[in-house]
Amino acid sequence: MDILQLLRFAIQNNASDLHLSPMNVPIIRVHGDLKRIKADALQSDDIRTMLYSVMTEDQRADFEREMELDFAIAYGEKARFRVNAFTTRTGTAAVFRSIPSLVPTMEELELPPIMKRFADLEKGLVLVTGPTGSGKSTTLASMINHINENDGRHIITIEDPVEFFHTSKKSLVNHRELGTDTKSFARALKSVLREDPDVILVGEMRDYETIALALTAAETGHLVFGTLHSNSAGKTIDRIIDAFPTGDKEMIRAMLASSLQGVIAQTLLKKTGGEGRIGAFEILVGTNAVRNLIRENQVAQLYSMIQTGSRYGMITMEDAVNGLLEQGIIDKSEARRALLKTTDDNEDRDADEVSASLGGGKREEPVSRKAAALGIRTGKPEEKTDTPDEGYSF
Repeated sequence: MDILQLLRFAIQNNASDLHLSPMNVPIIRVHGDLKRIKADALQSDDIRTMLYSVMTEDQRADFEREMELDFAIAYGEKARFRVNAFTTRTGTAAVFRSIPSLVPTMEELELPPIMKRFADLEKGLVLVTGPTGSGKSTTLASMINHINENDGRHIITIEDPVEFFHTSKKSLVNHRELGTDTKSFARALKSVLREDPDVILVGEMRDYETIALALTAAETGHLVFGTLHSNSAGKTIDRIIDAFPTGDKEMIRAMLASSLQGVIAQTLLKKTGGEGRIGAFEILVGTNAVRNLIRENQVAQLYSMIQTGSRYGMITMEDAVNGLLEQGIIDKSEARRALLKTTDDNEDRDADEVSASLGGGKREEPVSRKAAALGIRTGKPEEKTDTPDEGYSF
């Protein structure tokens, strides 16, 4: 077998990832679950040959020198793959993350209506956060696509690597890839302010210099989108402020308070019956009250602000998950799993409270309020049936 056969198989089975590891058969991830392909186990040399067949000469040299490499490849017009090649104790390994060639719309992703309002903003900072594999890139791509189709603006993306390619429509879109088109996020952000941008997408806000430059860009009249690896809106604010030295924290709180428009913390949940996954979103909107809390270092009170801010489009992860449960889109075990994760971010909540929120009567609120923030229609869901295991013979 060769890499093109494996990539074709991954596409045909709607896999989000293809894993290649020495002394293991190829493995794909489908709707969050790992599935082994019925094939011979791969050796390190097999995987290295596959990788070298899709790498450029410079990429091969970088991989030999660094022992790991991020890059992206196209599979015809059907899909793109973000690739991470790395070295393990048993040899060369790789993960291929599938990226659809067609950018999904906000409607197709069933994003809350507030997302469209974020995309229509003229300036400010919008952060999309969540763990790896939670759909951050897809959410951002749909928002950029909305701008591209509806507004005449100059959009510049800085990514590592570039994932979704946007063809210029009403807007002009320029993509810059780390390592190929620029040396670092910070260097690209210094340059981007002289490139007449309206919208800037920063693939990952990794360090204090990148964060500071993104905040400066947002303060000077640009709409800036960025991503962070954090599980809640409150933790996102803490993560940004904690990236700076003690003497700079007050200044950063002031900059963040003046520029923040919204934080979207998201996760992906399995649908009932195993028919795919759907996003659940915790949303913080940069109202005056929220900005005052950030400025005054009262970040711990942001969760309460989200709970009471549904009229602005805010929603907690708990309410988002419960909304999906009440519609029958996810089942109770998946809802419980998702809510238990949020207890790390809210120390006053425990497993008993999670159970209560799923049906014990605590803090019950009308479905209509959750629906308003989620932008969903209430009513009886369509009945779903389990699909048999199709098997993964190669």
